[in-house]
Amino acid sequence: MRTLLLTALAIGVTAIAPQTASAQDTPAAQDSSTSFRGIRIEGNVGGDRFQSQGVHNDKFGYGATIGFDGVIGGKIVVGPEGSYWRANDWTENCTPAGPGGDVCHKSFEEWGAAVRVGYLVTPNVLVYGKGGYVNNEQRKRFDAPAGQTGYYDHFRSDGYQLGGGLEYTLTSADAKLPVYVGAQYVYSQYSDHTSRQRVMGSIGFRFK
Repeated sequence: MRTLLLTALAIGVTAIAPQTASAQDTPAAQDSSTSFRGIRIEGNVGGDRFQSQGVHNDKFGYGATIGFDGVIGGKIVVGPEGSYWRANDWTENCTPAGPGGDVCHKSFEEWGAAVRVGYLVTPNVLVYGKGGYVNNEQRKRFDAPAGQTGYYDHFRSDGYQLGGGLEYTLTSADAKLPVYVGAQYVYSQYSDHTSRQRVMGSIGFRFK
């Protein structure tokens, strides 16, 4: 799965980089003092809500993102990204099942690949939206009462993600290693009718 997502990210960079490089040669792009271009690596922390079986579980979560951004026309920022996310100590929903026992649905790590498109409000402020693919490792089990048979299923569920956020550059555009902070919301819908919501803060570096 990680190999598949990294391959998708590499294809996205290969497809977008020549177009953004060409756009950056225009006078409008050359006049821009923004640092929102090139490879970026960031850490993410925040709140995680896993929803299944009509209930949810809220936990602290953390992860990382790697991406590539290019500037088109001096104002539009576009590029692919790959991400990893997990709730601290994982997250699990348990609900009563019939006359006895519990059904427990547990979520592990999530891997994602997306494309985001943003607008430079100022050279230091980016507002963006994004969408793409996600894959979540999950486990579902039935803890049966005495005299009944339980079950255990460990699997992966794919789906889609939608989100948006805001980024702010802390350093000047000509800094050797620009530093930025950000906040974002991401919604993930999995194919087994479960979902995840994340509200995250980020800090990252850009390699121009």
